[in-house]
Amino acid sequence: MELKDSCASEGSHETESAGTGNLSGPFSWHLFAQRSTLHGLRYVFPHRRSSALRRVLWSAALLACLGLLALEGAERVAHFLSYPHVASVGAVPATSLVFPAVTVCNLNAYRFTRLTRNDLYHAGELLALLDVHLHVPEPQLAEPHVLDFLAERANFSGFRPKPFSMREFTERVGHDLHEMMLYCRYEGQECSHRDFKTSLFKDVTEP
Repeated sequence: MELKDSCASEGSHETESAGTGNLSGPFSWHLFAQRSTLHGLRYVFPHRRSSALRRVLWSAALLACLGLLALEGAERVAHFLSYPHVASVGAVPATSLVFPAVTVCNLNAYRFTRLTRNDLYHAGELLALLDVHLHVPEPQLAEPHVLDFLAERANFSGFRPKPFSMREFTERVGHDLHEMMLYCRYEGQECSHRDFKTSLFKDVTEP
């Protein structure tokens, strides 16, 4: 009985010491160093015996790299916290400015109320108001006043067409700048529709 007790006590003592060695001590650092992804750490704490000089050199290199990393990181953080910005503003005085060209984009290029029977005869299909047979397409979709206007102007019974000019049509049916312009002021002086000229077939008004 005494022999068994002594053997059991020795076995438990060895187990405890071995378990303690696994939880703390040099072996735990060796295991961590071998599994770590930090470059060079497994050479500082090698799994097998190595020369002390090699371990010192690897330790110095690892500490130097960590120091440079910390120094560079601190410098970048300080640069970010300084909120750097570059602002360069220059003023060039101009004695005179060229009057700009004005572009007017109007989906309604022509005034519906200015259309004549001759306009509808020649340009009704172009304006999508009449079909190829000079009839109102899909009259059920048109508004009542529009349908009445087209029914009156698109009545070509006994009509004799006259010569048609797209230039004259645009000047007459197109929008008038005098009616469109509400207010104009440039370089401290008031301007009006007389200061512009309209380029035909382009929605651009020039000075």
